[in-house]
Amino acid sequence: MDGNMAMILGIIAVVFVVVCVFLSFVPLGLWISALSSGVHVSMGALIGMKIRHIKPHRLVQPLIKANKAGLGLNISQLETHFLAGGNVDRVINALIAAQRANIPMAFEKACAIDLAGRDVFEAVQMSVTPKVIETPVVAAIAKDGIELRAKARVTVRTNIDRLVGGAGEETVIARVGEGIVTTVGSAETHKQVLPARCCPKAWTQARHTKFCPSTLPTWMLAATSARS
Repeated sequence: MDGNMAMILGIIAVVFVVVCVFLSFVPLGLWISALSSGVHVSMGALIGMKIRHIKPHRLVQPLIKANKAGLGLNISQLETHFLAGGNVDRVINALIAAQRANIPMAFEKACAIDLAGRDVFEAVQMSVTPKVIETPVVAAIAKDGIELRAKARVTVRTNIDRLVGGAGEETVIARVGEGIVTTVGSAETHKQVLPARCCPKAWTQARHTKFCPSTLPTWMLAATSARS
């Protein structure tokens, strides 16, 4: 009798250890959550993620969102992007936002933008709603020796097709400032860059309504400061 009891206790201990080891490799709760959301993720895939030191929830949760939005992605695509150093959750959010805004964007393009170091979700938002960038005060001297100080506001809209390799916000500010310095510096007198409708505020407004990040933004001088 004592021998049978010891055997039963030994079997229970072995089963308990096996279950603990199994649960350490397979997030059962996450698997049930995916299954209830209509997303098929095999146990083998979850165990493989653990072996490759990938936190499964960082892929399964975005996959559930993608499935609910009807993007038609699979776990292998998300894992490939994650292993390449990409932000899977941000890419999925960008694809969902683009889909809602009727902006054509493939998963591969979104991944390329993300891996290039650009915020793909912010790019989609700026494609829908233009962003106003304000430059710091730029000082420039005309040929008559008068210094003018100006600020610029640039309205930019992202061109998704030309985002990779295009200019970022810092580059836009630098190019607009360079344009201001060039224009003021090439003027024979400071009055040439002071319109008659000049307001007392020190503003130079630069407007480029359909900004393409890979091109030099155009700007127009609206107002400048008084002489220093």
